[in-house]
Amino acid sequence: MAAPAFINFAYGSNMATLRLRARTPSAQPLGIARLPGHRLMWHKAGADGSAKCDILATGSADDDVWGVLFEIALHERPLLDRAEGLGRGYDHKAVTVHAAHGSVDAGAYHATHVDAGLRPFDWYLAYVVHGAREHGLPDSYRAELAAVAAIIDPDGERRRLNLALLLGA
Repeated sequence: MAAPAFINFAYGSNMATLRLRARTPSAQPLGIARLPGHRLMWHKAGADGSAKCDILATGSADDDVWGVLFEIALHERPLLDRAEGLGRGYDHKAVTVHAAHGSVDAGAYHATHVDAGLRPFDWYLAYVVHGAREHGLPDSYRAELAAVAAIIDPDGERRRLNLALLLGA
């Protein structure tokens, strides 16, 4: 009998399997999915002073956010909640995404503290782009991600550690 698990829709840096597994070792990718009626925003105010990704509900048929579905052991949910800052800038919501095999109910984090004036750190953007490439998100979507303006993290050690994990992949 399989251990209880939950399905998470990752659309930001957690699309990179290595990053998500550093947070929740049981994470298993299930494939890509599309969240309709939402727009990817880079306005979640991170505790480090930079922008993180958010899924903003627009209700527009023209808006979609692509991401990756992961199955994660239920006992690791508090680890992911802590890493995501649940209750401190992110909240959790249920979403229905469209995957190759049909509609899937999943959980996703969405921003509760936003600042449109922030920009993502270069290493954070690199995780997002890496995850999109790793899982084969559509080329045009990957190009949009890669075109996002990022800034250099002023904390050189944090930048070095994050890039080391990413480059070690």
